[in-house]
Amino acid sequence: MSTEKVKAALLQTIGGIQNDPKNAHATFSVKTAWVNGVLTKARARQFNFTIDEPENLGGTDLAPNPVEYLLASLGACQEILYAAFAAVQGIPLTAVKVDVKGPLDLHGMFGLKEGVPAGFREIEYHTVIESPAPRAVIEALIATVESHCPVLDTLVNPVKVTGTVEIRQTAEILN
Repeated sequence: MSTEKVKAALLQTIGGIQNDPKNAHATFSVKTAWVNGVLTKARARQFNFTIDEPENLGGTDLAPNPVEYLLASLGACQEILYAAFAAVQGIPLTAVKVDVKGPLDLHGMFGLKEGVPAGFREIEYHTVIESPAPRAVIEALIATVESHCPVLDTLVNPVKVTGTVEIRQTAEILN
């Protein structure tokens, strides 16, 4: 999609929110289902994707694992917002690339050591922005993106997460 089409779509959405604040509320959802082993399929809107683990974690290495999707979400969200805000503000971009990584202690995931968290304790990203725009303009764009990135905000601020588990007993098939 061209920068002008991105700008037009975003300005239309922004206008819709300004005209009726109820338009600002959006809910995103994903459905997942276990396939076998540690392979999972997911569906978001009309898109299907696969989640797997590398072989050393019991997978078949057919797709990224959940924590890799988490890291990709941060990088992609930032790249999308750079493109979006730059388009709306008329800032030319040549390239935006984000390298995201985080160390994970598998002691926590496997329950091998008390007190070791199962998830990331830190995530680091390095963004490269190429643009002919003046440095001050890009620095303002960086501040805007970093203060408005939903994935970054979700990762750095506590989020209330609730859930339920439903147990359905199935009869074992006897041969």
